[in-house]
Amino acid sequence: MAAVLLEPGTRLLHIGPHKTGTTAIQGALHLARERLAGEGVVYPGRGRQPLWPILAVTGQPALLGGPRPEISYWDNLVREVRAAGGRRVVLSSEFFAEAEDAVARRVIADLGGSRVHVVVTLRSLTRILPSQWQQYLQNGFHFRYLEWLDGILSDPPRTPTPGFWRRHRHDELVQRWAAENGPDNLTVIVVDESDRPMLLRVFESMLGLPGGFLVPEERAANRSLTVAEAELVRLLNEEFSRRAWPHRDYARFMRYGTVEHLKNTRQPSPGEPRIATPDWALTRAAEISAEMAKNIEALGVNIVGDISALGELSADVPGAEAMAPGPPMLTAEVAATAAMGAFIAGGAGGQAAEEIVRELDARSLARVLAMRCRQRIRRTLPG
Repeated sequence: MAAVLLEPGTRLLHIGPHKTGTTAIQGALHLARERLAGEGVVYPGRGRQPLWPILAVTGQPALLGGPRPEISYWDNLVREVRAAGGRRVVLSSEFFAEAEDAVARRVIADLGGSRVHVVVTLRSLTRILPSQWQQYLQNGFHFRYLEWLDGILSDPPRTPTPGFWRRHRHDELVQRWAAENGPDNLTVIVVDESDRPMLLRVFESMLGLPGGFLVPEERAANRSLTVAEAELVRLLNEEFSRRAWPHRDYARFMRYGTVEHLKNTRQPSPGEPRIATPDWALTRAAEISAEMAKNIEALGVNIVGDISALGELSADVPGAEAMAPGPPMLTAEVAATAAMGAFIAGGAGGQAAEEIVRELDARSLARVLAMRCRQRIRRTLPG
């Protein structure tokens, strides 16, 4: 089915879920905000997505170390949407995906009731799993990927991240929102992995924009961590948790320091091991995706793209053959880049050295990480 052109005055509500092209959509909309206004389309807020209002209305906690969102943020966003009048409005946040039924009902009512058209973007679980695990790492968790997979794909799931299936049981997600807004007012877009611009073109069609109007934002690429980078972040998370350091320090030094610096300034070499998913997990994830696809088809919602593709195993998804044997080797270059990010976040350019050491306890932390790496290397050497 082709994308439906939404009438002027429609509120396009994109609810994600996570890891389904949301960063690309939000980056393109943010970049085009002023030009969108000239086409009669409002992208409310100021940043790439209005995160704090959505966290406030859905009752979700802030990201680890972030400020507590107030419901007044949501009220202000609603006023901005209502002020758009007869213009089209597009609102995008993957955090809507975790809304309870009553919250979804309130969101739809606040944004205009029958004027709201919900959009859900979908990818196969085989692609979502490694990206979602990395996102958990960047919010302070420190479980290993294989341990997490074993828990998340067991029946019933055993996992410290129960919200995963709230987000990614896609058939239930679509059913919840279709029940509140009606199947005719909900569109599922299946991301075509072989056609990167496809998602932007569908949004253009729905919003009545000229072809090629939305362009990707360069920094919205949001590259994945390598195996070594992810392990470094995981070890640092372990230390933050063990030392019970304040959450605000995690946001400052890790999320917006170490992790951002690694992803934004470091270019991994072509041969550097990437995070790979074992074959048993890929098979199980594909089976679940195929089951969800059939359930969604039966709901009678609008579907753009090939939904049966969600249950297929793709050759370009790294599997067992791409998994590096043994523990990852943390090179000095990776460690130095990570440390530099933390120093910059701590104000190293204008902050006294003793203040940085006091806040981050960098020397003792480095000793712990070095000791752990040496122990792991010794365990892998022949006796």
